[in-house]
Amino acid sequence: MLRENFHVAVPTAFFEDESLNIEGMMAHIRNLQEQGVRSVLVSGTTGEQHSLNREEKLEMVDALAQEGKLISDMEIIFGVASVRQKEAEQLAEAVRGTKMAGIMLGYPPYICPSQAEAVTYSKRVIERAGKPVILYNNPGRTGFDLAAESIIELAGLDAVIGIKDAGDKRKIEQIKKDPHGQALHFYAGGEGDLREKTTYGYDRLSSMAGNLAPADIREWFESLLTGGETGAGENARVEEILEQVYEGNAVVNLKRMLNQAGASMGGCRAPIGNAED
Repeated sequence: MLRENFHVAVPTAFFEDESLNIEGMMAHIRNLQEQGVRSVLVSGTTGEQHSLNREEKLEMVDALAQEGKLISDMEIIFGVASVRQKEAEQLAEAVRGTKMAGIMLGYPPYICPSQAEAVTYSKRVIERAGKPVILYNNPGRTGFDLAAESIIELAGLDAVIGIKDAGDKRKIEQIKKDPHGQALHFYAGGEGDLREKTTYGYDRLSSMAGNLAPADIREWFESLLTGGETGAGENARVEEILEQVYEGNAVVNLKRMLNQAGASMGGCRAPIGNAED
């Protein structure tokens, strides 16, 4: 079971030549842990996942598996997705052999599988992972939208504990009407429209802004869950953080600010980041 209602979706660190900088990423995760973060998502968001090939993803799995104390003390979730189902299954099997807490299962971009194809893809990857699973629906980036009926079917699997970016209020209500849907956690992907989302069922956060100020963002999110933030706006500190992150490309902004703070996250893989040149 994944117990934390807040995790930080960490960017992937790269060197100047766009090769993978695992130590830079690990140092950032350690820094988040020192700030009290109890759960992180690796290789699962920020738009960089599909730029990574299978070997790079497996290298990240190995590096995390070797961080004994870190992986024991934190709830680490690994993003699993691929255009090819075979490669997604191989990655899931690699994660299964570690002490990582779970996986976030994403869907292939561009190829737009049918609902039946996506359900079969999901079931086969979930079986091989042998871990708790968060489904990741991201039609804005992939071109594929996991239907409510598909979500309900997959929620019948014991391993499936939640879904990230399930959809709008009507879709959430449809899922919740089903007995399986009642058991699901609904993860917001980032802080956009978070206040509204918590009013109709989103109860967990996959945070991007938490890379910069995890304590502030977590406190704000939990206040939304308990109804403590009843005003129309956010407090000044949260407003400042969200503006810094989301004014433009969020992952580009995050890396720039983290680097300025002394981290070694590098830039993004072109064409992302071209506007910063």
